[in-house]
Amino acid sequence: MSIWEYANPVKFMRTSGAILPWAAGAAAICTTGGLLWGFLTPEDYKQGSTVKIVFLHVPAAMMAINIWVMMLAASLIWLIRRHHVSALAAKAAAPVGAVMTLIALATGAVWGQPMWGTWWEWDPRLTSFLILLLFYIGYMALWSAIDDPDSAADLTGVLCLVGSVFAILSRYAVLFWNQGLHQGASLSVAPGERMSAVYRYPLYLTMLGFFLLFLTLLLIRTRTEIRRRRLAALQAREMRA
Repeated sequence: MSIWEYANPVKFMRTSGAILPWAAGAAAICTTGGLLWGFLTPEDYKQGSTVKIVFLHVPAAMMAINIWVMMLAASLIWLIRRHHVSALAAKAAAPVGAVMTLIALATGAVWGQPMWGTWWEWDPRLTSFLILLLFYIGYMALWSAIDDPDSAADLTGVLCLVGSVFAILSRYAVLFWNQGLHQGASLSVAPGERMSAVYRYPLYLTMLGFFLLFLTLLLIRTRTEIRRRRLAALQAREMRA
């Protein structure tokens, strides 16, 4: 069996339809359980109750970056192999990624105000995240502005390649630049830097929940895009008849 079989819309619809209920159920359990577990954890001796923002901020920021990486992979598949499902999957993922980026920026501001004394700082990671949000918005706008879906997929694929620079910067900015207020990675294996288990385990569960939530929304939205494309093809055929 080849992975390219799932580029067939019929095969994708059949397989995704079987996966969707399980992914949705697991997403609901993991996300709800992780957030409840996280918000019931004790206050941090330095950050107080604000530490609990990490259970929203970190999973959202992780998904904001990784969704763009997924869109990049799907766009490359479209540009190289011309599989329509991959282009539609990239299109379907963009709104979810934009919302995740907004959540990460908003929760970061809520955390930053008591910790840094300001809602916003032109920190390298924060700035690159803001630019990533603008790329998400531009990507969605470009899809909407072009009538021909293949041309739209080509141009948005190129835009996705360019935007990947800022996705990388969003992830590794604190390593590229020493200055900036943003702390290092929340999850680290380095001695003395590892997050306490009381916070780490619910965070792992919430991160899994956010991934499963994205998978659920991706399948729903991609299936919708395939149906829209089928409907547009039928309407065009009726007009020619």
